[in-house]
Amino acid sequence: MTGFLVEALSRDHDRAGFSCGVDALDRYLEVQAGQDVRRRIANCFVARPARSAEIAGYYTLSASSIATPDLPEGITRRLPRYPLLPAVVIGRLAVDRRHVGLGLGAALLFDAIRRSASADAAVFAIVVDAKDERAVRFYEHHGFSRFASRPLSLYLPMATAIMLL
Repeated sequence: MTGFLVEALSRDHDRAGFSCGVDALDRYLEVQAGQDVRRRIANCFVARPARSAEIAGYYTLSASSIATPDLPEGITRRLPRYPLLPAVVIGRLAVDRRHVGLGLGAALLFDAIRRSASADAAVFAIVVDAKDERAVRFYEHHGFSRFASRPLSLYLPMATAIMLL
């Protein structure tokens, strides 16, 4: 990701010029992301070229939880018997079409993992809801596992995420 800076979304960023090819993701960044940040529903982080306000990619982070029964027994047998475990959700992750193929998606994912791992609040896992099977393969390639009951939702235990860093 040489030549890119990752920072919190601000009014200085050119949101209107972003196009990843998925209308819902483009529209979210242009219309909703700033509102979600102000309302403390999600934090949005953008990657931009070092000398530009152009957004090359972005992701969002929000607090969440995982119902313990949604995890495999092999994981839960070593955990306290809490009904819910703390998690962080990568709600959206997108790369502008002009920057596809540069490894920016993986770099944004690892930035999200790094931020989650260094948060003061305890987090057991990172959760994503993939939009399609192609996105599922991307997350599986980076160590995420599917929830048995929700095949487009995946998780990565924080202990595993930290090893990836």
